[in-house]
Amino acid sequence: MSFGICNLSIVPLRLEPSDASEMVNQVIFGEHFDVLEKSKKWSKIRLAFDSYEGYIDNKQYEEISEEIHTLLSKEKKHYAGELIDFITDNNSNLTTIPMGARLPLFKNNKININNTSFLYEGKVCNSKLAKSAIIETAFLFLNVPYLWGGKSPFGIDCSGFTQTVYKLCGHNLLRDAKQQATQGEVLSFIEESEPGDLAFFDNEEGVITHVGIIMNDYNIIHAHGKVRVDKLDHSGIYNVDTQQHTHKLRVIKRLVD
Repeated sequence: MSFGICNLSIVPLRLEPSDASEMVNQVIFGEHFDVLEKSKKWSKIRLAFDSYEGYIDNKQYEEISEEIHTLLSKEKKHYAGELIDFITDNNSNLTTIPMGARLPLFKNNKININNTSFLYEGKVCNSKLAKSAIIETAFLFLNVPYLWGGKSPFGIDCSGFTQTVYKLCGHNLLRDAKQQATQGEVLSFIEESEPGDLAFFDNEEGVITHVGIIMNDYNIIHAHGKVRVDKLDHSGIYNVDTQQHTHKLRVIKRLVD
């Protein structure tokens, strides 16, 4: 097995090894992974953060040694805390990075990928924050457009939104809504919920397909068309613009005390 790291801003992770294949996720700068299979153009990878698998173009990542992969897995995690920022390499070349980008081997405002060192002087997220910070962080993404498979301020899906917000606050979530629904403690009623808890919603077949972050006063912030705030009741999400229910409530879970 070989190993890699994303050295570009935002790279699509595809369902199949083809540029025409569905983007099921994104690999953000600084994320490292196992390379499970490699062909002439494509690599099948497994992300270290959440074990998500998919195909990435060989031209859009850099190989790293097993030693560096292990070090990245064990070190304290540092993430970029600005919506959009940039890093500069040894030759003053700029690379734009989004909020939530990993800052590998970060020390003294420097990050390193193999033999390349980058300067980063923006905000850094590297600690477990109070539950109240989850809502504050979520509002940074307000009005970000919905993008299937997205997890950046340029476009994000419902579970990419919750995963990224929780990550910036020091808490790990799995990638998809139905996976996230396996985590945490079940709450019996909406009335028991607190700001920062997660609400999950299912389709007619009973499959969980949507997730959002509960706020005060029976509001919810979620990615649906864009990251927006709507009302939450015992039936589900009530869209304040269309004045219709859009998602059927399945379960409420607490992942952070």
